[in-house]
Amino acid sequence: MGKNTKGDFASLLDDLFQAPEAEHGLEKRPTIPFDYLSVADELHSGRIKVANEAAAAEYRDIAAPETAFDALLAAADLPLVEELPAIEPDAIARELGLEKLKAARDFGRVRRDFAFRNHPDRVAPHLKERAIQRMQVANMLIDEAKRRVATAVR
Repeated sequence: MGKNTKGDFASLLDDLFQAPEAEHGLEKRPTIPFDYLSVADELHSGRIKVANEAAAAEYRDIAAPETAFDALLAAADLPLVEELPAIEPDAIARELGLEKLKAARDFGRVRRDFAFRNHPDRVAPHLKERAIQRMQVANMLIDEAKRRVATAVR
């Protein structure tokens, strides 16, 4: 184990991490200074365009062979393009089922259920902006329906 000459916790941790490598004669392992998976997701999302057509063609050629995963997708008959959730008020109103609600207490439950499924903190990063729009529209529709029910009761 290391000597921990400085006597502080950070030095102790440094010694612990370096000790197995030094004891076994292993080289220090490289670290990736960024989130590799998010970068890979961005590259494969299609939002990043390759300016050099020769490089883009080479990338397409490398990615062209069908993989086992592609075969599984084809067998499952799943769409390759993700269908985005609707942001139109009519579609969200149908999803909420507002026409069926008659009591004021039901609106809170509907709002919580919708937020549980669609809150921006619970969706994939590329869907956050759309989720924000959906939540704003849903909250507006619920508030309007709640006011209509309250005035109809009076």
